Amino acid sequence: MARSEPGRVDLSVVIPSYNGAEWLPSTLEALAVAVDRSGWTAEVIVIDDGSTDSTRDVLAALAPSFPVELIAVHQENRGRFLARWEGIQRASGRYTLLIDSRVLIGADSLAYVARGVAADPSAVAWNAHTDTDPCAPLVGRFWEVPTYVFWGAYLGDPRPTRIEPQNFDRVPKGTTCFLLETALFEEACRAVWPEGDPRLTSDDTKLLRYIAGRTPIVLDPGFQAVYRPRTSVRAFLDHSRTRGTLFVDSYAGTSATRDLVLLGLALSVPVALGVIAAAAAARLWWLVVGVPIVAVLVIIAPALLAGARRCPPRAVAGYLLYIIPFGAVFWLGLVRGIVVHRRSFRTRRQSTEKV
Repeated sequence: MARSEPGRVDLSVVIPSYNGAEWLPSTLEALAVAVDRSGWTAEVIVIDDGSTDSTRDVLAALAPSFPVELIAVHQENRGRFLARWEGIQRASGRYTLLIDSRVLIGADSLAYVARGVAADPSAVAWNAHTDTDPCAPLVGRFWEVPTYVFWGAYLGDPRPTRIEPQNFDRVPKGTTCFLLETALFEEACRAVWPEGDPRLTSDDTKLLRYIAGRTPIVLDPGFQAVYRPRTSVRAFLDHSRTRGTLFVDSYAGTSATRDLVLLGLALSVPVALGVIAAAAAARLWWLVVGVPIVAVLVIIAPALLAGARRCPPRAVAGYLLYIIPFGAVFWLGLVRGIVVHRRSFRTRRQSTEKV
């Protein structure tokens, strides 16, 4: 498909959605308020990525009364990366807002970005400060512990931050709610185009690493959104397995150290089981007991660190409750990722993707 004529509107909103019928009405309602307050002209493009729920009917019902043009595109399931690519090919705005179907954007967020762009036209990439819905069940709060472990310095004191190659791994980022210049987004997609099954390749980290190498990404609490996570254990575990695979694609080949860490994580489970089996055969009972104790301490340590960094108590409880099943399926996804993305361990990324 040929690209739409650029500049027809200020902002194109691209929403990839897979079985998001439950969430889309409220997501679009919050978005309409934010667009109205921004003063920007806009269009909304929802990519129904092979949904099996009532997404088609929901969009058909919402489109006639939606305050800006609402375009629904229906396609077979191809994954979030290609769903967004389909949206960008139809976009006519100078800027594109990527937003997931489960996200409620803050009412004044786009107005805040509009003022920021007006004050500094070079600020063409904006990463929303995204909080997890505090009303989510415990299973939905799980991921807050890892985020506080890795990015607690920012989350404990949110403040305007520029994401650049030098600090890329030290601050939270993602494309759950992300605004950037449309031309740059298209360039970044082409630069990190997925190899193999696009549903098993990273749809955010590699993209963001490329963008940060081209221009600083503004992370600012004034650009705010709320993410509503998965609420069933089955959906959480399915998603966690996929994240294990995408984790490999996000970091394999970016440095020798990261390659070793990924391979070490994959080997840790069979090595630990092998040590326990060998110790039992040799009647080294202290070692049979010691390995599980060390594993428990490794599991608990992130919860303690996240709690010390002011991670919400319910999130810590969710982590402790689901860490065992999560660890099992994430490890399976990681092993799959090493197999699927094995070429990445032999081929180093281009320098613009390194941090």
